[in-house]
Formats: sequence, C-alpha cells, structure tokens
Amino acid sequence: MVIETTLLRWIVLLPLLGVLWHLAVGRRLPRTTALVGPGVVGAAFVCAGSAVWRLAGAGEDGALVDFVWEWIRVGHLAVEVAFRVDWLSAVMILVVTGVGFLIHVYSVGYMGHDEGFVRFFAYLNLFVAAMLILVLADDLLLLFVGWEGVGLCSYLLIGFWYTDPANATAGKKAFLVNRVGDAFFLLGLFVLVTTIGTLDLGALGQHADVLARASVGGVPAATVVALLLFVGATGKSAQIPLFVWLPDAMAGPTPVSALIHAATMVTAGVYMIARLHVVYALTPGVLAVVATVGAATALFAAIVATAQTDIKKVLAYSTVSQLGYMFLGLGVGVPGAAVFHLVTHAFFKGLLFLGAGSVIHAMGNEQDMRRMGGLRTKMPITFATMAIATAAIAGIPPLSGFFSKDEILWGAFSGEHAQPLLGVVGYVAALLTAFYMGRLLILTFLGTCRADEETQHHLHESPAVMTLPLVVLAVLSAVGGWLPVPAAVEAVVGHHHGAHAPFGVLALAVAVAVGGLALAWFAYAVRPELPAQVSERLGGFYRLVRDKFRIDELYDAAVVRPLFAMADWWARVVDPQWIDGGVNGAAMALGRLGERWRRVQTGNVQHYAFSFLIGAIVLVAWALRR
Repeated sequence: MVIETTLLRWIVLLPLLGVLWHLAVGRRLPRTTALVGPGVVGAAFVCAGSAVWRLAGAGEDGALVDFVWEWIRVGHLAVEVAFRVDWLSAVMILVVTGVGFLIHVYSVGYMGHDEGFVRFFAYLNLFVAAMLILVLADDLLLLFVGWEGVGLCSYLLIGFWYTDPANATAGKKAFLVNRVGDAFFLLGLFVLVTTIGTLDLGALGQHADVLARASVGGVPAATVVALLLFVGATGKSAQIPLFVWLPDAMAGPTPVSALIHAATMVTAGVYMIARLHVVYALTPGVLAVVATVGAATALFAAIVATAQTDIKKVLAYSTVSQLGYMFLGLGVGVPGAAVFHLVTHAFFKGLLFLGAGSVIHAMGNEQDMRRMGGLRTKMPITFATMAIATAAIAGIPPLSGFFSKDEILWGAFSGEHAQPLLGVVGYVAALLTAFYMGRLLILTFLGTCRADEETQHHLHESPAVMTLPLVVLAVLSAVGGWLPVPAAVEAVVGHHHGAHAPFGVLALAVAVAVGGLALAWFAYAVRPELPAQVSERLGGFYRLVRDKFRIDELYDAAVVRPLFAMADWWARVVDPQWIDGGVNGAAMALGRLGERWRRVQTGNVQHYAFSFLIGAIVLVAWALRR
C-alpha cells in the first residue's frame, strides 16, 4: 500500500531552514547556532520517526510518497521532485537524522571556541539535508543531486580550516577523486535513459526486461549500467581504487569524520547498490566484481591500519575496511546483512570517532597514540564507551558488530552468489580488525601516560555535551544487533537469505574476534617490546605497510604528475602557439584580405556599374546554360 503524504518534505526542509538561519541570523546572534544547528536535525529525526511509524501501518511492502513538483519534462523523460520512504530508506533516514543529531550536539562542545562556529553548523546542516535528499529521492536524477550535495559538503568540511595548506589540499583531493567516480555515475544514468527512457526508481522493476534485452556496443546494457554506477560507488564509499581521499579527509574537524566519513556519506554507495537491486540482479558477473573489490578493500585497509600511529588514521582505514565488508555482502547476495552492517557501523564507528575527538580535545590536539597512554583514569567515560565500541567492531557477542559482520561472512559461504574464498579473506580481515582496534585501545588508555608534563597536567574528561552522545552511541552499539534491519531491507529488495549461520561458524567468528584482541593485549600490554622487534624483522615490508603501500605516491607518479606535465605543456605550447596563434593568424588574414578588398572600393561609379554589368552577364550565361 502506497500512502501519499506531505510529511517527507519537512525531513529535508528542516535542516535547510537551519542553513538559512545560520546565514541570515547566525553571525549576528551566534549563540542561537548552538540551539538551531542541532535543533533542526533533532526535529527532522522526529519527523523521520513519525514517517516510520506511519510506514509500519502500511504493511511490509508499503511506502510513503511525497510528490513536491514536476522538475523536468523532455520528450518521454519526466523527472519529479518526489520523496519516498520504504523500509530501506526508513533505515537510512533514522541513521542520518539520529546519529546526525548526536554528532551535532557533540559539535557544540567540540567546536564551541572555534571562530568558524556558525559556518561549521551551516555546512553540517547542509550536509544532512543533502544526505536526506539522496536517501529519500524517488528518482535517480534527484538522488544524484543529493549525491553531489554531500560531495560538496565533504569538500567544505574537510577543508574547514582552509588556512592550513594540508587541510585545503585534503579537501581538494576528496573533491577531485569523488568527481572521477561521479563522472562514471553520470554515464550510467545516461545509458539508463537511452535504454529504458526513465530514471524513476519505482519504474525500474517494470523495465527490467527491456534492460535485460538491450545492449551497448555489443555488451549487455544492464552490465554497462551496473559497472558504471559501481565505479561511482567506489568513489563515494572509498573502495579500491578510489579510496585514497578518505584517510586524508581526517584533516577536518573530528565531528566531520564521525558524521560524513563513518556514519553517512561514505555509505551512500552501499545504499545506492542496495536500492538498485533490480539492476544488479540482472548482472551476476558485476556482483562478483563488487564482492571481490569489497573483500580486497577490507583486507588491504585492515593491513594498513595495523601500522598507523595517528588515532584518526587508524579509524579512517578501519572505515575503509568496514565499507569493504558491506560491498562484500552486497556482492555475495546478502544485501540485508550489508545494510545491517551499515547501521551498526554508524553506531560504533561514529562512537569511535567521537571518542577519538574527546581524547584529542583532552590531549591538546595530539593525535599520535605513541604520546598517549594511561588515559583510562583521567577519562573514564570516554574509555568505557570506546571499549564498548571496540568490542562491537571486533565482533564480540552480543554487541552489534557481531551480528552484522557474522551475517556478511556467513553470506560469503551461503549467499545466492556465494564466494567461499572471499569469505576466508573476510575472516582474515576480521582478525586484523580486532587486533588493530585492541592496539588502539591499549595504546590510548592503558599503561602509563607518555604525554609531556604540561599535557598530563591539563588532562580531563570532556564536558557533558560531548560525553552524553558517547553514552547514547555506546548503548546503540551494544543493543543495535537486535534491530530487525535485515528483514526490513530484504522486504524491499525482494531477496530473502533466510538461513542463519550454524553454531560452528558463530564459534569461529567469536574465536577470531577474541584471538585478535588477545594478540593485541599480548603484543602491547604483556610484551610491549615485541611490536618494535617484529617491525624490525619485517624491515621493508613493515615500512611499506606503514607508508600505506605508497599508493598515493603511485597515483602521484602515474596520474598527477603526467596530468600536470600535460597541463604545463598545454599552457606553454598549445594555448599560446596553436590556439592563440590560430586566432591571431585568422585575424591577420582577415585584416590583409580587408586591406586588399579596400583597394577595390574606389568610389568610382563607372567601376561599380561595370561590376554590375559583368555580374549580370555571368548570371544570364549561367541561366541559359541550365
């Protein structure tokens, strides 16, 4: 049953009204920003909750639709600004507004003394609005508007402290890398329009047969569309090969890392593929590519995270790795489990980033874990909540990460498109996840404090406005695994995995999680000299992992420098000599032609009359010849 309502537009409009308030009033009344910024997102959460309540009365396959206006009509293509809530988008709007509200509240304390306080909340509210457009859109073109909107806000927020060249560079890097993926996304939309003549999400199922029969250059159109859109997803969701922007994005304020790069924006690619299940169901080969890229990303990023010393970089590569798990779930045919992990990841990774921000705040902006330690007694709330998040991401039952991650790993062996080898890769990545998160917790909170005396003197727990969101997210990280997310998503995508992992698989998952944490405890608490010895033995390989396999350097040599060299050559040779030379040469030629033609214009009437006579004779001769 489809229910028409005008409620959905307010979920988007409320954050946009917050943006207008910050721009028009915030600079004159900056104190209002602390109330309006979180308040509009909290109000959007209430509207989202009301929408989900109404959706529950519409049945398992029900939906709410809000038609706002007709946007574009060109020939047979009609694009409407319309919002739709089914159980898949319901899950997303609750995560975006709920977790977003907590991060907004946290930001009041974290950014309270920043000169750009009002500007920060304007960007943050704008981001929430764009993300809500993305997940509520009932048309792929409107979804793309939200897709680009979150990319713009990511650029603005990563480079928020733009006076620092490193921050400005990180913002530009994120923007440009995402544009690569977005270009492929647009191409996918073009192919869809030319093939089936619509971008309406509700109509894709009706045109599935047409898409299945069509081809582009001899290649099935469904395959082309699915691959192009997947490349777009790799950019937004930081998968190989377009993951390089996300670790550098940690240059932005920590609440940005929590909201955009842990809980919401980076999951846009996962949401998009789950939403377009009709298209991907036609392309098992592309799903295999999705699963392979996801597994490779999960393992690669987990390996890199084990050698990082910056607390936010560890969490950044952890995010890349966990996103890889989600793509693995999508690829092996368990989209419900993938979206389930998206939700639980928003809880525990948002908590981890906010906890890291609390630590950085107390440490005077210090981010190197080698200069931390012993913070457990100074910051008991931050420690307790981050310990819960660490256990959740490691997969310790009955915390949320255990359920969602286990569903994906079991799906790799039993899903509709099962790939057992990738399941093994997933278990290895899970072991590394437990290890590097245990390492982070031990180096940060246990042992003796390695900070200088002045820093130790000022160590303190963060204010309540920052710790309260940590506590709420800790509760969600603990109980989120009991939410019926997989069933809700599977009702929308029309695919039911059904089978739950047997006891032996559950025991293996627990053993992997406990084993990784135990290994971290042994290496960094029992034998703290061991990591240095191991890294010395590994030699060049350890340095390669520490340097993130030098992927950035590879891209710089293979892509950036050649492009800059080509641009320099173009500026020195092509533009001045060929383009300017061609324009100037044409001008000179016309000038010379005009000079010669000017000599013909003598002003003598007899000459003109003679010219007319010659012309008339030529015309008559031509007419007689015909």
